Amino acid sequence: MSFSFGIIGLPNVGKSTLFNALSSAHAEASNYPFCTIDPNVGVVEVPDERLEKIQKEAGSAKAVPTIIEFHDIAGLVKGASKGEGLGNQFLGHIRNVDAIIHVVRCFPDPNVIHVSGKVDPKADIEIIQAELALADLATVEKQLERAKTAAKGGDKKILREVEELEKLKDGLEKGIGYGGWGLDLLTSKPVLYLANVDESGNKDQVAIIEEIAKKENTKVVAVCAKLEAEVKELSSDEAKEFLKEIGSAESGVRKFIKASYKLLDLITFFTANKKECRAWTLKRGLTAYDAAGKVHTDMQRGFISAEVAGNPKTVGRDYIVQDGDLLLFRFNV
Repeated sequence: MSFSFGIIGLPNVGKSTLFNALSSAHAEASNYPFCTIDPNVGVVEVPDERLEKIQKEAGSAKAVPTIIEFHDIAGLVKGASKGEGLGNQFLGHIRNVDAIIHVVRCFPDPNVIHVSGKVDPKADIEIIQAELALADLATVEKQLERAKTAAKGGDKKILREVEELEKLKDGLEKGIGYGGWGLDLLTSKPVLYLANVDESGNKDQVAIIEEIAKKENTKVVAVCAKLEAEVKELSSDEAKEFLKEIGSAESGVRKFIKASYKLLDLITFFTANKKECRAWTLKRGLTAYDAAGKVHTDMQRGFISAEVAGNPKTVGRDYIVQDGDLLLFRFNV
């Protein structure tokens, strides 16, 4: 199973254009709200220069990169938590992803309508954050009501739950969100800001988003989604030549994919044989036993040990996998 990211933002900020730049599954990009109704899903390869090196060293016939999923979710509007703009449906889509990519418009363009009438990154972010918090607040209030009813029996565990839900409700009302008591809250999901800029870079607008991100302990990646979508249509050689001309070592999309990967604290391990070498995604801190399960459930079930390239000793099931490890698993069938 791959990790998934939901691309969200107000209408007409460039979400679908970004999605087109990320994926070969082209989403319709039009100049009006709610162009996207069902979330488009694109599977994207995670760029990793190490895979090609491992393929050469192992003499593998092919190389298979690891992947992540991006869901292009329709634009939210003010009042979405109360059902405005089909908001309940779209908020439901956000619940199903592991993390959020919040696209914020930084570019002026009289030909592309801004739902608020002007480019204002801070205000746009606050609208989205408020709608997510209000949706979470409704979820918590329903859970709290049920817990209070159940707590009349005096069960200590349920009484603690009521106490925690009260704190959670108070926090959401103050704009502070976090997960608790098994609730998959929208405000508890990791967020990466993507500043959608034009060719000028819109540095003043990007700086506003960076200040917000700093307070939230997250990151901002500036990308010209329109330009990246055009680069996507070029051949590999043409794209390299174009990036060279504009003085960029790699595309904005590649930087964005890597930043998304880091957002969830993911690492990559590798397996290789003559048939293929493959990159696999794993949460940082998980073990060789967990990694074996990513490759195949039978491999995990019959796990004996693992060999790590460059390490003279075999390792056991409790070995913490490191980013870049090339693993060979020993197991009983």
